[in-house]
Amino acid sequence: MISDTAPKGPAAIGNVGLSRPQALSQGGYDSALTWLEALLSPAVVVASLWTLAHFLDFGLSTPYLILGVLAFALTFPSKLRLHLSLPSLILDVMLNWVGVLAVLSVFALVIDYRQYFSRSVLWHWVWLVPVIEVVGHSLIRVASPVLLNLQGPRERTVVVGVNNQGLSLAEGIRSSPYSRQHFVGFVDCRSPGRPEPGSHIKVLGDLEQLAAIVREQHVQQIYLSLPMDAQPRILKALDELKDTTASIFFVPDMFFTDLIQGQGKTLYGMPVISVCDTPFRAGNGFLKRSSDVILSLLIILMISPILLGVALAVKFTSPGPIIFRQRRYGLDGEEIMVYKFRSMKVTEDGGTIRQAQKNDSRITPLGAILRKTSLDELPQFINVLQGRMSIVGPRPHAVAHNEMYRKLIKGYMVRHKVKPGITGWAQVNGFRGETDTLDKMQARIDYDLDYLRNWSLKLDILIILKTVRLVAKDQSAY
Repeated sequence: MISDTAPKGPAAIGNVGLSRPQALSQGGYDSALTWLEALLSPAVVVASLWTLAHFLDFGLSTPYLILGVLAFALTFPSKLRLHLSLPSLILDVMLNWVGVLAVLSVFALVIDYRQYFSRSVLWHWVWLVPVIEVVGHSLIRVASPVLLNLQGPRERTVVVGVNNQGLSLAEGIRSSPYSRQHFVGFVDCRSPGRPEPGSHIKVLGDLEQLAAIVREQHVQQIYLSLPMDAQPRILKALDELKDTTASIFFVPDMFFTDLIQGQGKTLYGMPVISVCDTPFRAGNGFLKRSSDVILSLLIILMISPILLGVALAVKFTSPGPIIFRQRRYGLDGEEIMVYKFRSMKVTEDGGTIRQAQKNDSRITPLGAILRKTSLDELPQFINVLQGRMSIVGPRPHAVAHNEMYRKLIKGYMVRHKVKPGITGWAQVNGFRGETDTLDKMQARIDYDLDYLRNWSLKLDILIILKTVRLVAKDQSAY
C-alpha cells in the first residue's frame, strides 16, 4: 500500500471551482481552430524576425533571440479573428501590431538596445508581419472545414430554457460556420400561465424528460439557461444527468453544484460555466494524447521481450486464447474491446460477471502471478495506441458491472468523460483489485471524479510512478 503520502480523500488534491479561468475563450467555435489562431501571431512574429536576421544580418545573434522572446510574450495568445470580416481582420491585425511595436520601441529606448539590430531587418519585419498574419488567418478560414471534418461528427447540443439568453445561445450555435456543435433543440421548464413558445422553436420536451431526451437523442452538450427559481428541479435533473456522459454548462442566471472541471468561458458573447466537462479539451487534449502515444511506444519497445515471454507461457500452461478480450465502457460510455493476457480458465463477457476473489478457482497458476504483478494488463498499451484507452485514467469495468453500479452510485457514468486508463488515481490510493462492497466502489468512483477535477500532466506522472511502486508491494489484487 502506498497511500501514506497520498491525500486522505478525493478532495485533497486541490480546490474545485472557477479559480482556473480559461486563458483562451473558445468564442463559440472549435477548440482546434482556437489554438491555431492563438499560436498564429506569436509564431509569425518570431519566425519572421529570426529568418530575416539569419539572411540579412549575418546570422541569428543573441539580441535577436531576446527580441523574439519579448515579441512572443507580447503576442501570445493571439486574438481570435475567424468571426471578423476581411476589412475588420486587416484593421485589427494592424492595430495590434502597432501596439506591440510601440511597447518594443519604448523598451529599446529605455535600455538603448537599438544599435544591436540591423535597420534593414527591422523595416522588413515591420511590414512583413501583418501581411503574413492576414494571409495566415485567411488560410485558417479556408482550411477550417477540413479541420472540422477530421475531428468527426459535430457534438449534438440542447439548450434548456426558452428565454432571451437561451434563444441567443441557440442562434449563435446555429449560425456559426466554425462550430462543432449541432443544435438539436430546446428543453423547456414551463410555468403555469406562461405562453407557449412559437412554432419556429423546436422544443423536445420538459425538464422532467431531460435525461431521457439526452439518452434518446445522443446529446453530448447541455446548456442550462434557467432562472434561480427553478433550482429544485434543476438539481433533480442534474442528479439524473449523472447517469449520462453529456457535458453540462450553466448560462447565468445560475447556481453552483459539485463542479467537474468547472471553468468559465464565453460562448457567442455570453458567459457560461461548465458543471461537468472533460479536462481534455484544446491544448490539454493534445498534451494528454501526445504523452500517451510517446510513453506507450517507449514502453512497448522496452517490454517486448516480456510480452513475448508471457504470451508463450500463457499458450503452453493452459488451454485457451493468449489474449482475453472483454467489452468495457470507454469514452462517452461507448463500448470498447480491452485486451489482457488470459489469467483464468474462463473468458467471461456476458450479462453477469463475477469479480476475481481471493483463492478464486477460475484463476490459473500462471494467471495468479500475472494478476499479482499486473503483467496481465500489459496488452492494454496496444489499446492506448489505438486511442481506446489512456495510460492514466479511471479503470474500465466490465459492461455488466457498469450497468449494475450506474444504478447504485450517483455520478458513476461521469467517469466516462475521459478514456479509461491502465492505472488510475483510485488504484494508487488503495482501491486496486476486488471491490466487494458498495462502499469500496463508491470510494473508487470518488477518486475517479477527483482525477477529472484536478487533472494535470504532473498528476499523471505521479500516478505512473506510484503504480510502479504499488505493483511491487501491493497484495490486494488477485
